[in-house]
Amino acid sequence: MPNLGKGQEVKKRAKLLLEALLAFVNQELTDLSDVEIEANWQGKDADLFVKTKLKYLVNLTNKYKNDDKKLNKSQISEVLKQLEEFLQILTHKWEQRQGREVWEFTLKLWSTNKERNLEILDQEWEKRKSKSSGEKETKSHTTIQTKKYNIPGEEWLDNKVFVGREKELAQLDELLKNDRRVAVASVSGMGGVGKTELSRRYAHAHKSAYPGGICWLEVPAENVGIQILRFAQNNLRLILPEEEDLLGRLRYCWQNWSGGEALLIYNDVTDYKTQVKPFLPPDSRFRVLLTTRKSFGKAFRELPLDVLKPLAAMELLKSILGRDRVLQEPWKARELLKWLGYLPLAIELVGRYLDEYWESLNRDNLALTKMLQRLQRKSLEHRAMSANELINYPHGVAEAIALSWDRLDEKTQEIGLRLGLYALTPFRLSLDQIEDDEELEVWEIAIGDLLNLHLLKGVESGIYNLHPLVREFLQMKLREYSGVDELKRGFVVAMVEAARKIPDNNITRQQVREVEVDIPHIMQVAENLTEYLSDDNLIVPFTSLGSFYLGQGFYPQAQPWLEKGREIVEKRLDKDNPDVAEVYNNLAVLYESQGKYSEAEPLYLQAIEIVKVALPENHPYLASSVNNLALLYKSQGKYSEAEPLYLQAIEIDKIALPKNHPFLANHLNNLAGLYESQGKYSEAEPLYRQAIEIDKIALPENHPSLAIDLNNLALLYHSQGKYSEAEPLYLQAIEIDKIALPENHPSLANHLNNLAGLYESQGKYSEAEPLYLQA
Repeated sequence: MPNLGKGQEVKKRAKLLLEALLAFVNQELTDLSDVEIEANWQGKDADLFVKTKLKYLVNLTNKYKNDDKKLNKSQISEVLKQLEEFLQILTHKWEQRQGREVWEFTLKLWSTNKERNLEILDQEWEKRKSKSSGEKETKSHTTIQTKKYNIPGEEWLDNKVFVGREKELAQLDELLKNDRRVAVASVSGMGGVGKTELSRRYAHAHKSAYPGGICWLEVPAENVGIQILRFAQNNLRLILPEEEDLLGRLRYCWQNWSGGEALLIYNDVTDYKTQVKPFLPPDSRFRVLLTTRKSFGKAFRELPLDVLKPLAAMELLKSILGRDRVLQEPWKARELLKWLGYLPLAIELVGRYLDEYWESLNRDNLALTKMLQRLQRKSLEHRAMSANELINYPHGVAEAIALSWDRLDEKTQEIGLRLGLYALTPFRLSLDQIEDDEELEVWEIAIGDLLNLHLLKGVESGIYNLHPLVREFLQMKLREYSGVDELKRGFVVAMVEAARKIPDNNITRQQVREVEVDIPHIMQVAENLTEYLSDDNLIVPFTSLGSFYLGQGFYPQAQPWLEKGREIVEKRLDKDNPDVAEVYNNLAVLYESQGKYSEAEPLYLQAIEIVKVALPENHPYLASSVNNLALLYKSQGKYSEAEPLYLQAIEIDKIALPKNHPFLANHLNNLAGLYESQGKYSEAEPLYRQAIEIDKIALPENHPSLAIDLNNLALLYHSQGKYSEAEPLYLQAIEIDKIALPENHPSLANHLNNLAGLYESQGKYSEAEPLYLQA
């Protein structure tokens, strides 16, 4: 042991050497002349291997500080000795080569962060120094001191890496200093997030702050009062009065407890009123720490504990498997951690499993790929997710979640199972449509219980999310649930209603924001639940998804949904069903937008034939169908074939639709465009103006359709050389686009391009160029 009188000076030298070595490894030094050191990671991330000579360590400390704190060889040797014998973090071997000593040693550090290592070195030095002083006291006194601290699993802590929780440990210490009661709860609400582990770590690291002892209480295991009495008898050597009842004996314990501040940890509290409140100490020198899956609201100052951040999760995986193994498949490691939801328990279980079976799994250097594939196939039922005695936690992932799940009543579990049908993204949960007040209350209580047990997470008002492994748990439960078909039918009906809110065309930026949260869940229906769609609703998910992407100009994203919709309706519906015509029409619009005219035309013609057979004469849908075919012919320059179709569409609109209907405006605009293409400007202009007037009456302010019609009239004026009349119309169209459309929408690009063309026609090249570039 070091001379305690010189302890502070030796510690300063040790910190200087360690700080210089870490700066060298982190490549912080620019001048490395006359410093010949081999240093690298060896095995686990926190192990630093060094091979050098003492003189180079002397030079390194000088170059790092460049002041009078330079260490000599004797001081370096003393520091290395104390790192080995006192702190016990150095293991070494050295050899003589022609009279010159070469040092090889490994430093078993605590972290990969330089500042954190220096901080812990300081703490460990002082702790071991205090322990050294304590050894001068009597053996019996030392025995009594040791027994004051009851921390289950403490023997595991020094050999187990703990990452990503440094901030929470500091916050917990601050809360316990400033308050007499504190609850550690998990915001994500899952067992396995590390509440118990964090509490163990805190107790282990802060023994010196609690000279009165640390009493750990496993709340579900046995009456808490009896556990406190047992601790007092066995650890504090109290002789309890036999004539008193339980509460009387507890009063005696509190009055005769060992001196100094003490910490009581109540682990896994489910009911504060019955499990904790009757057994709280009355003296303010006692600090109380609760761990729970259930939020206590404002009753205590809570420390919310979430899953690990991605980088911390990666560090944990590396600490178990070793850096080189993880870096063999770095992207697959990220995918694996994301699938595990960055849950510490899951990462430890899967990491230990991989470590145990690495040689057989990694025959083709794809161990992480295989592991992820098997988890995706078997989910929580894979053996890697089962309890592992090596991690000092009694449950696997499914069991840990089940401890919370089993506390729910039957109705809440049923509602929870329905939530398991949503995709793994935030989802909307609106209760406004529930008219029956009793049913509404059932849902309100269920959501509250799911939130309190953290099986559900609130994102914002009316929007919720599930942890990936909670969703896997719910999916597993759904496979066992006898009423699963009824739940799926109800879920599909709700998603169809959400899909119907997506506009058929010209979706605005605001509308995108309103419906985008529903898109992944509508996809869930379209991909996996089509058998639960009624014939009347069969096309809705597919046409709505197509419209959502087509309206934003995302043609590749729209295509698979519309093509799958075609495949399904052709299998399930009669060939003359109007819904078949709608799918054909929408798919034809997509193909036309992509310039696939030969694929679009037969679909338009089929749609028109179906509508003529299936719907009444002069039905508005017939007008839309012939208008779309006319647009196709116009795009191909077949003006004589397009004109009668436009005229037919307008005639049907005037018969079937209310005056000033947006469909009529659209069809008038299209006919005007045809006339303009033929140079019939005098016939085109009044049609454009009529379309604009209808838009202003029938549509919301700043609607994309109005922008299109304004742009088209501007193009007409531009073609006629009426530049002063065209410019304000272009500007107005662009302003509407910026307000209404998603960023980078093709319509905005088109209108910017047209305005640039106008400026170019006028010789305003400096104004045209940035618009062309933006477009």
